[in-house]
Amino acid sequence: MKKIIGCLIISAFTAAFAFSQEALQTVAEKSGFTETSLLKDVAEFMDTVQKRSPHMRREIIATSPEGHEIDMFIIGNPPPSSPRDLRLDSRMVVYIQANIHAGEVEGKEAVMMLMRDLFLKENPEFLDRLILLIVPVFNPDGNDKLGRNRRDNGPELAGVRYNGQNLDLNRDGIKMESPEVTGLITRVLNRWDPVLFVDCHTTNGSFHEEPVTYAWPLNPNGDMELIRYMRETMMPAVRDHLKNQHGVLSIPYGNFMDPVEPEKGWRPAGPEARYLTNYVGLRNRFSILLENYAYANFKTRVWGNYYFLMSVLAYCHTHHEEIKAMAAAADARTTSRVLNGADTDSFGLEFELKTLDEPIGILGYETKVLTDEEGRRRVHRTGIRRTYTVPLYYDYQPVRSIPFRAGYFLPGTISNVIGKLKDHGILVERLDDSLSVEVESFRVSKIENSGRLYQGHYMNTRVEGEWTREVRTFPKGTFFITMAQPLADLAVYMLEPECPDGLLVWNYFDSFLALQWGRGELTVPVFRALEKPSIRKTVF
Repeated sequence: MKKIIGCLIISAFTAAFAFSQEALQTVAEKSGFTETSLLKDVAEFMDTVQKRSPHMRREIIATSPEGHEIDMFIIGNPPPSSPRDLRLDSRMVVYIQANIHAGEVEGKEAVMMLMRDLFLKENPEFLDRLILLIVPVFNPDGNDKLGRNRRDNGPELAGVRYNGQNLDLNRDGIKMESPEVTGLITRVLNRWDPVLFVDCHTTNGSFHEEPVTYAWPLNPNGDMELIRYMRETMMPAVRDHLKNQHGVLSIPYGNFMDPVEPEKGWRPAGPEARYLTNYVGLRNRFSILLENYAYANFKTRVWGNYYFLMSVLAYCHTHHEEIKAMAAAADARTTSRVLNGADTDSFGLEFELKTLDEPIGILGYETKVLTDEEGRRRVHRTGIRRTYTVPLYYDYQPVRSIPFRAGYFLPGTISNVIGKLKDHGILVERLDDSLSVEVESFRVSKIENSGRLYQGHYMNTRVEGEWTREVRTFPKGTFFITMAQPLADLAVYMLEPECPDGLLVWNYFDSFLALQWGRGELTVPVFRALEKPSIRKTVF
């Protein structure tokens, strides 16, 4: 009799659990995929999930310019109480964020559905080998500023792209001037060190039928072993799983190089580290840009996002040890590079986009060019489907490079740059004594800015000069940035004067590069060290 009663209790619990899970729906689901969730809707949904799940806890990673807290949900079986718990934990940490552009709402709805469907189970999938960090709304300031969606296939109303500072958060990877991206880097990437970073977006570029597109890190100054693994092994496997298990088609993210003649090729956006997935690649970690295709309807986009994340998690669950080992090996290679002879490796400054070995097939449409009332020529798709087989331009190769050096000296007065480096997690040391040493100095002969504001900056778009060797005396308190550290590639990217996306481009050295005091020579206050200084230093 007791056995029968026990079975009835279990059956009743299972039925009630299934009912509660089915009854808990997002705004997108409840509206038949005609609306998207406001901040209060997300908060209520996540509160319900968190109360019902023992596998989840909440952490605030930042407060937006308009005062909204940005929630990150830490999910595990059990969830770690802090990053310190990971030292003896074999699980792999995966970070997923959505709604960085608050008009691109598919990821927000998909990650809420994902957390409900996976983590309200008694024995959730994936959590024996993975720890998930999920941010449903990375740009809360833009989420509730509803306006007509630029995507014709729903929802009718959506938020705006920018945050409360009028900044595009996916252009803030290097300058890190928003509290949202500062929180991401300091409180997530530096503290939790996720091995994989996934950023959910929506694109409305070239016309095609595949509802999901994706990209891996594109800047070749990141570890090439990781890049090759993603483009040759990991992402093809995710693509095949997405198609075979969920019936969703996908292709690499990009656009036709010539929309009038699509056969010329397909290419992605640029390799700049201002884009967060490229930025994470410079940190020797895996990253994925997910771009849902806007010309599919809203329901298709949400479910495409959902199943893509499921496919990524399935791959990580199977290959977690391999992925973690590859990231650790990349750190070791970067740290030991200057010890093994920096001249054998180099850092790229200018790139040429090359094709990969295999072309890709894209389920596209025939197009026609029409002229609008203002005389602008626009490409429009016809109803005629056509499959294009095109070269895939997805390999940025350096055409101008510089050798790696042992490190960089920076004046003790340049606190804005030092603070930025520290916030990125880069190791900074300070000389305890004065030092005379031979260094390389960059003397500027010409510098030009954009003449037009971009993300709050008149960017320095062109700098010319030459490197010279000289003996300089650096006083006590001078900062030294060693290249014998895992984030060396990121440090070089930020500090090199000719890097097309570094701190000089973003105006952080401008006060040293203006002839405001009548000087006839301009020297960038970043000096390359040919050898690591062998004097006392303090980690600052």
